[in-house]
Amino acid sequence: MAAPAGAGALIASADGRRRLWSVLAAALGLLTYGVSALEVYTPKEIFVANGTQGKLTCKFKSTNTTGALTSVSWSFQREGTDTTVSFFHYSQGQVYAGNYPPFKDRISWAGDLDKKDASINIENMQFIHNGTYICDVKNPPDIVVQPGHIRLYVVEKEILPSFPVWVVVGIVTAVVVGLTLLITMILAVLYRRRNSKRDYAGAQSYMRS
Repeated sequence: MAAPAGAGALIASADGRRRLWSVLAAALGLLTYGVSALEVYTPKEIFVANGTQGKLTCKFKSTNTTGALTSVSWSFQREGTDTTVSFFHYSQGQVYAGNYPPFKDRISWAGDLDKKDASINIENMQFIHNGTYICDVKNPPDIVVQPGHIRLYVVEKEILPSFPVWVVVGIVTAVVVGLTLLITMILAVLYRRRNSKRDYAGAQSYMRS
């Protein structure tokens, strides 16, 4: 018994949709072949003394090697505002510094794309440079998941510790370990002396008996 004309049309339509989805899936697979996530790593916050150089560290991880299409862009969002301004761009070994007045003639490239480093230096930092800095790296065909964000604080020189925190922690740790070893050695010597005296007294008692 032959199927109704309407049923045949529905079957043909369903087959056509399946073929269309298959073609779209294949095309999407070709477009995304070899594409991975590009991850950007930056410190959450840094403190820089007023009038000194600040280094904004930005590292990235990409499965593809860097090349002519790799580029780095830095943007700035001033404290208390929602506006983001692009002030630096690096591509094909060339630096493109913007004309944004707070950063004019202050920026220098401190990275190495071959080493997945997109860091920059900012000279003579002032309080107007307080804010959030955004590091965005492009390395096609990899896709950036999330640009790096650094919260930067410019402070008076007197506020910063004379020594880095890690140096202070290292000194304290070394002192504690040294004192612990010294006390352990003293206790060991005392213990041996006591045992020696006991052995000597025992030997004399044995000889007299």
